[in-house]
Amino acid sequence: MPINEALFAAMKAASYIKPNAGKSYKLQRVAEELIAKQAPANPKCRVEDISAPMADGYAVPLRVFTPLVAYGAPLPEALEESSANDTPVASAISAILPAVLPKVLPKIPIKESTSSGNTGSIPDDSGTEIPVITPHGTILFFHGGGWATGGINLYTQACAHMAVRLQRRVISVEYRLAPEYRFPTAVEDCYEVARQLFAGELPISGVGGSADVDHPQSAAPTAPAGGGDISATIPAPDPDSIVLFGDSAGGNLAAAVSLMARDRGEFMPRTQMLLYPVVGNDYNPETSPFESVRTNGTDYILTAQDMADYIDMYRSSVADLTNPYFAPLTAHDLSNQPRTLVLSAEYCPLRDEDEAYARRLQLVNDNVSCYRIHDGIHGYLLNTSAVGLVATTYRIIEHFLDGTPLEPAPGTGTTANAPEGGDAWQDVLGTD
Repeated sequence: MPINEALFAAMKAASYIKPNAGKSYKLQRVAEELIAKQAPANPKCRVEDISAPMADGYAVPLRVFTPLVAYGAPLPEALEESSANDTPVASAISAILPAVLPKVLPKIPIKESTSSGNTGSIPDDSGTEIPVITPHGTILFFHGGGWATGGINLYTQACAHMAVRLQRRVISVEYRLAPEYRFPTAVEDCYEVARQLFAGELPISGVGGSADVDHPQSAAPTAPAGGGDISATIPAPDPDSIVLFGDSAGGNLAAAVSLMARDRGEFMPRTQMLLYPVVGNDYNPETSPFESVRTNGTDYILTAQDMADYIDMYRSSVADLTNPYFAPLTAHDLSNQPRTLVLSAEYCPLRDEDEAYARRLQLVNDNVSCYRIHDGIHGYLLNTSAVGLVATTYRIIEHFLDGTPLEPAPGTGTTANAPEGGDAWQDVLGTD
């Protein structure tokens, strides 16, 4: 479906102005931290920082998001008023950084209703009663950023919204970044966190303190939102209710962790969700087998050259390119993988490899779904102008996880006002 002309012109200009990822990743990290610091807290979600020890002595920072109210339920008036006073100024920062990265501070409205479905309450520091719910499960989230940028600070608002919207606890992983830490450090970090989660070794049920972690790529831990000790409301996660989820490079890590878990036999994820994941290894328009690298590889913020740079920063050797834990699409055997949801974006250079991965999984797995998000560009989960795309994505995820009805809907993304309209998504595999 044709994209809005004005938006396309803006994206094309930004794509040509910004430096390639290999030259700008350090600047992008700084910009992301500046933007992340302006993000207001979500009072509907409790946040605590913990860590997971690695075999080499490093402690991987984790941020845990626990929804405090049912989705659509209002908070007590006192908390709503206090949160309204926390006004973000990220728009001023992002306005001076258009050549570095797209706007990334989500401003996703939360639907309000008069029904909360709460199961209890706890007092916050002001004595206000905060409704408490029991999460439906746990999402272990791996962030995107080409293995070289991104982080739990940048993704805090998105993960808080995810927790409330999906009514699940979200654990966001601050794996070590390339090129300082090349493959396989990131995937080993993520695998070990997942192993500890499945084994019940993560301290997510403790009092909501913060881990004292010396991490140069992370800001200081934040205090838990809402205050108080709610350890009794956080049961140990049921392995059947744990979902691996990642976007972009994080989708790559989720897929790699699932393959690694199958091969090592220490635990086995039951469900994984991959949002525009990196699963391939060739982003040269002249040699790539995927047409989307050529059609979407220059004008939509993330370029084919960016992807080539990220690959070069992440790999330790040429041999890594054919390692399935580096590029899952190169795996000879995709059997015994979790129930999988793959979400591709129409104007993303990774679109075709994502859909090819879903088709390969479908050949040996009975429960694979793949949807193309119309009008989507890579990274829209963190894009302030992509509220419609995010809403569509969560409708599909709710359908996948909870079986809620998924009816065709008019396009709600960047071309929602285009005369031709069109559906917001396409069922790529045609199995739904």
